[in-house]
Amino acid sequence: MSGAKRYVIAVDLGTTSTKTLVIDRDGRVLASHSIEYPLYTPGPDRAEQDPLEIYQASVRGIGEVIRKADVASREVSCVSFSSAMHSLIAVDAEANPLTPCITWADNRSASYADLLKKEFDGHQIYLRTGTPIHPMSPLTKLMWMKDHQPEIYHRAYKFIGIKEFVFARLFARYVIDYSLASATGMFNLRNLDWDRQALEAAGLSAEKLSEPVPTTCVLEGLAPELASQMGLEPDTPFVIGASDGVLANLGAGAFEPGVYSVTIGTSGAVRGVVREPLTDPKGRLFCYALKEDFWVIGGPINNGGIMFRWVRDQLATLEAEEGRRRGMDPYDYLTELASEAPAGSGGLLFLPLLLGERAPYWNANARGVFFGLSMFHEKKHMIRSVLEGVVYRIHSVVAALEEVGGRTREIRASGGFARSAFWRQMMADVLGTPVTVPDSIESSGLGAAQLGLLAIGEVNDFSGVHDWVQANQRHQVHSAHYEVYRELTEIYMRVYKQLTGEFDAIAAFQHKHAH
Repeated sequence: MSGAKRYVIAVDLGTTSTKTLVIDRDGRVLASHSIEYPLYTPGPDRAEQDPLEIYQASVRGIGEVIRKADVASREVSCVSFSSAMHSLIAVDAEANPLTPCITWADNRSASYADLLKKEFDGHQIYLRTGTPIHPMSPLTKLMWMKDHQPEIYHRAYKFIGIKEFVFARLFARYVIDYSLASATGMFNLRNLDWDRQALEAAGLSAEKLSEPVPTTCVLEGLAPELASQMGLEPDTPFVIGASDGVLANLGAGAFEPGVYSVTIGTSGAVRGVVREPLTDPKGRLFCYALKEDFWVIGGPINNGGIMFRWVRDQLATLEAEEGRRRGMDPYDYLTELASEAPAGSGGLLFLPLLLGERAPYWNANARGVFFGLSMFHEKKHMIRSVLEGVVYRIHSVVAALEEVGGRTREIRASGGFARSAFWRQMMADVLGTPVTVPDSIESSGLGAAQLGLLAIGEVNDFSGVHDWVQANQRHQVHSAHYEVYRELTEIYMRVYKQLTGEFDAIAAFQHKHAH
């Protein structure tokens, strides 16, 4: 690397926290810093954040992590960004937010997803834009806002996502990378520009959105006081970067055919890489851009690690407390309890659909179900069945992906759940595929750093990722468990199908009686 510029700062704007990392040329994470912020849920179906809290977390996080790593400002080659997808903020001409940041988890526009399918030929829009028709999509959020918050909708100077908000504050420019643009539901994957029919559905002109730019776009010229606050030189290149999803694939080294990455944090996703845009005739999978020859197809699930938190807080509070008393992490203790139950939890199935569900069902009305509960079942069976339920969700996405993108030969696991050997083994057994774990679980941050080096011309391609990422743990399939799970996943899929009409009925009841 030229001169003494040995380090990349990666900034990952997540749903529950912003994480900053200092990464050296060998892919080693020298320091990391995480700043959490709340997800506000002031009513049913609402899931919002304060954009200013996230902007401040990114500025403060960069300063903190540089101090932690004891890196001099002149040693930083670039700052590169990763960000959660599907957020929407209306701003005025001074980049002041007129709305909170409406996140992917906000379901208020559910009826507009139906409207988009019926009245605007939503399936054709999906085939061109790669974003499944669902209330997570900024397109449906805009349709909702136009009807429900018309004064804000008409007053807004721009409609942007959280990373665009951070860049608008730092550089006074409105730019959106192709990767996040391809997650708005309004970006044409072939033309790499805003899609006319999608804009018509939102009632917008392209001027109301940011300018789409490649993920390697570099911005420079920080205000000196901002630069010193962050411990950077004012001319430090800022690389716009991409979405956390596509960068997780890059950072996990999962970009060969048949190698799928599974990330489970709060939510979860399964992804594979293809060389050109590819959408699913059945509309189940997303297709998002990283570079011209690097497209990520896959499906997200709403109910990932957050289901384990729900178990800890609602179902197993006494057990969690017992774990703390023993000086253990409550999750580790609950995992230990779950491991005492047999594979398949004695025929207890849990459909972990507490937040509605995205891939492959795209059903915002889906709800959680324990199925097969009997007097024989104990707390350990219930805890295990919830963990298995999350993996069954992953299984259904993998099955859809195999139809479109070919057979799985390896799963690369990342995200918080990848820390648990128990969950990783369960995944190998449910999917019938070996599961490997990249030695760093910071896959989005590592992906952002690699993309940053590419953007500033320090590397020519992504081949260096393989040196950065060693898969040092491998879980083989336990064949007896695989047979148990194969039988149960079929029952699981049938139970879901038979309940679809009832999900609508119970969701309608819950809406009616929410107040």
